[in-house]
Amino acid sequence: MRVAFAGTPGPAAAILRHLAGGRHDVPLVITQPDKPRGRKGTPSPTPVAEAAAELGIDALRVGSINAEDVLARLRAEGVGALVVVAFGQILRDPLLDGWPCINVHFSVLPAYRGAAPVERALMDGVTETGVTIMRMDPGLDTGPTARVVTTPVGAADDAGVVMDRLCALAGPALEDTLDDVQAGAFVTIPQPAEGATYAAKIGPEDRALSLTDTAAVFADRIRALAPHIGATCRIGGEPFKVWAARRTDGEAPPGLSVRDGELVVGLADGVVEILELQPPGKARMRAADFLRGWRGGLEMGE
Repeated sequence: MRVAFAGTPGPAAAILRHLAGGRHDVPLVITQPDKPRGRKGTPSPTPVAEAAAELGIDALRVGSINAEDVLARLRAEGVGALVVVAFGQILRDPLLDGWPCINVHFSVLPAYRGAAPVERALMDGVTETGVTIMRMDPGLDTGPTARVVTTPVGAADDAGVVMDRLCALAGPALEDTLDDVQAGAFVTIPQPAEGATYAAKIGPEDRALSLTDTAAVFADRIRALAPHIGATCRIGGEPFKVWAARRTDGEAPPGLSVRDGELVVGLADGVVEILELQPPGKARMRAADFLRGWRGGLEMGE
């Protein structure tokens, strides 16, 4: 079956690569317009546009996926379905009405609807998550589901590890769903009425580490925002990002300190060891390397 693909970030690009190498033909990719990046503001393609170029697939960069010229192109390509993965625009009729619009969402719906399901789940300390394949409707991740695949979440898993695992699970589940569409056997069920939660986009306030957090919340925030966003704090008055940490045994005074050569944070109910961090204007570094070169104070704040 001929299938169009709409997506934008890296995880969507990973699923596009899987789909393009599978049982269905992908003649068209739809993605967001190039955006200025870097100090010079050079226009840069989305990860999905880059993947499409590597695969030799034509990529439409559109300001609105609902525009009539996009619908006309879908008709001209003769696609039997539109796959949508983290595209970043809301689909409306007549697009939703014209094709089965199949969405890959990185949670077990109805939990964690919205823009940041993996990050919010890890912030909440979940021990299991999953991916849902659903048919899109006009609501925000409210459509009926076709398949759900789950996976455990380890205490040390960060968002990158979990997202890679979910993408690997999503590819085969998506292909099976498209097989059903092609065979006229596409069946969905409504999402449960109970248990809906919203995973809002991560803002600056979500990134800030606080000494009033519990040890679990402190460590979970760091892994939820790694390796792509970064938790933030101030050390010696300077803004830092924290990329890796773990809960550890023993005791430590409140705040940031050095204990047996380790950079640790003492919190009300436990201790978190900082493993990797990033000073302003520098690359990420291990905590041991930071301690060898840092001459400032260790006062920690938001």
